[in-house]
Amino acid sequence: MKKRSLIPETRIKNPEPKKYNLDWIIWAAWADRITFEEIKDKTGKNESEVIKLMRKNLKPSSFRLWRKRVHNTSIKHRKKFKLARKDLRKKIRITDIS
Repeated sequence: MKKRSLIPETRIKNPEPKKYNLDWIIWAAWADRITFEEIKDKTGKNESEVIKLMRKNLKPSSFRLWRKRVHNTSIKHRKKFKLARKDLRKKIRITDIS
């Protein structure tokens, strides 16, 4: 029997799967802060392969929701994210001057 700790265990609603398998790829694809480039580095699957996996393993409505979310979110692509940050910084500088 496992001994209980005095420190309470924090439960995460959606914890990260242990290995870089299909479950991890799906989890990472849903996560906003993990880019497709990171998924490719860790699993070898590029963006189109991840999309195919998501289409195959999710319900049609869940897949459409995910695609809509990924398409509108610039964070999933490193280049788009950097470009969006750059544009945001320009806007902030313009409003600070005025």
